[in-house]
Amino acid sequence: MSARKRDEAPPESDVLEGALAPRKNKTLFGHAAVERAFLEAYKADRLPHAWLIGGRQGVGKATFAWRIARFLTAHPDPRLPAVQRAKDLYVDPDAKASHLIDSLSAPDIFLLRREWNYQAKPPKHFTEIRVDDARRALHMFHHNAASGGWRVCIVDCADELNKSSANALLKMVEEPPAKALFLILAHQPGRLLPTIRSRCRKLMLQPLKPADIVHAIEAQGEAFAKYSRADMERAAHRAEGSVREAIRVLARQGAASAKMAEDMLRNLPKVDWGGVQNLIDAISRQTAANEFDAFIETVFLWLDARVKQAAPHGPRRLAPLAEAWEKIDKSVRETEIYNLDKRALILGIVEELGAATR
Repeated sequence: MSARKRDEAPPESDVLEGALAPRKNKTLFGHAAVERAFLEAYKADRLPHAWLIGGRQGVGKATFAWRIARFLTAHPDPRLPAVQRAKDLYVDPDAKASHLIDSLSAPDIFLLRREWNYQAKPPKHFTEIRVDDARRALHMFHHNAASGGWRVCIVDCADELNKSSANALLKMVEEPPAKALFLILAHQPGRLLPTIRSRCRKLMLQPLKPADIVHAIEAQGEAFAKYSRADMERAAHRAEGSVREAIRVLARQGAASAKMAEDMLRNLPKVDWGGVQNLIDAISRQTAANEFDAFIETVFLWLDARVKQAAPHGPRRLAPLAEAWEKIDKSVRETEIYNLDKRALILGIVEELGAATR
């Protein structure tokens, strides 16, 4: 048994600390056109069985998918007057469908995502969506819908499918049962199996405008009331169209790890290994994702400044910093992709920076 008790809900792989889970987010900003495209197809009773919803991470793909699932749960028949009158996919938060979606208890809606690995030390999410997870999700389609309506599988996200789970999904998408709907989210749709892509109607969600990002942050609720409108606007302009990135920018403001990293960087090439251990302790907690992000951002901002300072002095000064940048960037990406130990990453970063500044 892991340190986290099995009767406790594990953290969700699609939720940032302090933010609403996409299924609980009742507002969608900046994507009225794609919402109308789906709604018109539903009103006409010509709904493709599989939709590939693409766009960079944090633009609202999951919020949109859950909005679809909520609407179909509330209105399972496209001929209903409420559907024909609808201007968008909004469902009253007090409606039964909303409560079922919020609690992940809608019997005909399944979320396929990376699961929590209780056996890992420390426990953490699996690095990919495994074939057994896919088979459990797809088993739902072997039975009639509990309510006689739609059965919906949300894949969040397809980038995390491995070869076997992608093939399991393909088999079901190739021969879908009646009233089955697949909402397949992808940060990089081009990397999905061509055989899956070819069977989907594609909807691309474009990067959001800063004003839409600010509205989306405000809709997150009380957890973000502590930030001023100016803070949100600054974060929105740095977020490259992503609400998720804007939230991470806000969370990094004032992080303890940023101050600790600044102290460490100021003293290079001398390294206070006791201070480094304190930094590791602050970052390596399961709930310290914001601290980790703040540390990494501080390191790259420092490297950027040092590279600009070194550039006029020629390759001899520039090369060690450029090499350190390349190695650190690769290590950070591998740590995030494969969910590797952050302690080892931090030690490696400190050693690389120490060597580059000697």
